[in-house]
Amino acid sequence: MERTPNDMRQMTELGRSIEDGSFAIIDAEAGAHEFSPPAWQVVRRVIHATADFQFKDLMRLSPDAVGAGVSALRGGCHVIADVKMILAGLNEERLESYGCKTHCFISDADVIGEARRNGSTRAIESMRKAAREGLLDGAIVAVGNAPTALLEVARLVREEAARPALIVGVPVGFVSAAESKEALLGLPTPCIVARGRKGGSTIAVAILHALLLLSTEATS
Repeated sequence: MERTPNDMRQMTELGRSIEDGSFAIIDAEAGAHEFSPPAWQVVRRVIHATADFQFKDLMRLSPDAVGAGVSALRGGCHVIADVKMILAGLNEERLESYGCKTHCFISDADVIGEARRNGSTRAIESMRKAAREGLLDGAIVAVGNAPTALLEVARLVREEAARPALIVGVPVGFVSAAESKEALLGLPTPCIVARGRKGGSTIAVAILHALLLLSTEATS
């Protein structure tokens, strides 16, 4: 039997009813906004994951971000995360159905060794490893925890001509978190950003799930 977008949420009928009710509340309480319908699906899923309506004002999506993300997923792109928590939250079955492969190098021995030798961070070296292995071009890069990872991706785009399909930049924190997102907004690469200090792996997962659901709708 062919799956519908609702089936891909892997929920019971009651679970889908509760989620749909939550989205109806979000739509009613959020009020007017300037997001396109696909972009709003991304933003409201972030609000749903956090119960924080401030993200309506914090989220920035480049005009081509949703389309680039959906196209990349449907094309079987690599998904590169700064921390394993992001990969743990993703719908593996749906990613595999597109041929997508997930990667997180943060705990690799060579990454740890390079960080120690270079006086950098594991997050920086993990993105450098993704670049060395030729995984960045055409990939979706999701950063939810480490601002240094996002700053390194931005540097790779600026200085080494890395060309990810989409960068999801939502690291949380007080040191360089806001600055790393502003650096991303200045790049030509499609991006989805939560400005300021707020963010986290949960938000990165919510964004990727929204893109996965949009990709399912595009094929239904």
